[in-house]
Amino acid sequence: MQDATTSPFRPGFLRGRSALVTGGGTGICRGIALALAAHGADVAITSRKAEHLEGTARELEALGVRARALPADVRDPAAVEQALATAAEAFGRLDIVVNGAAGNFVCAAESLSPNGFGTVVDIDLKGTFHVARAALPYLKRQGGTIVNISATLHYLGTAAQLHVSAAKAGVDALTRTLAVEWGPYGIRVNGIAPGPIEGTEGVSRLLEGDKLERARRLNPLRRLGSTSDIAAASLFLCSEAAAFVNGVTLVVDGGQWLASYRVSGEP
Repeated sequence: MQDATTSPFRPGFLRGRSALVTGGGTGICRGIALALAAHGADVAITSRKAEHLEGTARELEALGVRARALPADVRDPAAVEQALATAAEAFGRLDIVVNGAAGNFVCAAESLSPNGFGTVVDIDLKGTFHVARAALPYLKRQGGTIVNISATLHYLGTAAQLHVSAAKAGVDALTRTLAVEWGPYGIRVNGIAPGPIEGTEGVSRLLEGDKLERARRLNPLRRLGSTSDIAAASLFLCSEAAAFVNGVTLVVDGGQWLASYRVSGEP
């Protein structure tokens, strides 16, 4: 977690602002939620399951901010609208939205069912749209920031990840289009495309056995990313340092996808 004592960002620079983070109870988005709170923001987190939220909500409150745990399925527009309304009412405003709810599994395209493909698109792509759309009336009041969590899987062909690659490519398109349409409202829309992040469910599924060490070796920085790396990128995009950054998906992977053309897997 990017706590205020080790962060390069000014302590309390988000004080007086509030955020909603989907998927904020676990993984990368838990790290983002904690980083936002550590820098002063009130934070609401959502997930389909309440048990994924309760522990993180207590951690957020322990940082001295207001927190809300809001069970909601991003595939359900009505549930999303209710969660956004609850967060905005609880905090009096909404300034930051992080779209991080996601689904993934490993499956070759020839074995992928229409339902499996559709489920990931429903969560990752349509869920991002549902949340952004529901957040718009609140963000328009004073301007704000949306951060969409994407991936690097679709930059090159990634075997057994057709469904996620298609969904995240759509998220990147959504980011660019909303940045153009909503910029006049004072709303900046950007994305983050993480590479493999140590200790996450995605890495445990995709990089089993010796694949994990190979991924470290292939990375130009000779390591995998951490949740703190993604949290720091999120803080930047939510800060005044990024006041003229709009419509960009920031790749945070240590240069891994750029180096992935190597055939041998060795430097």
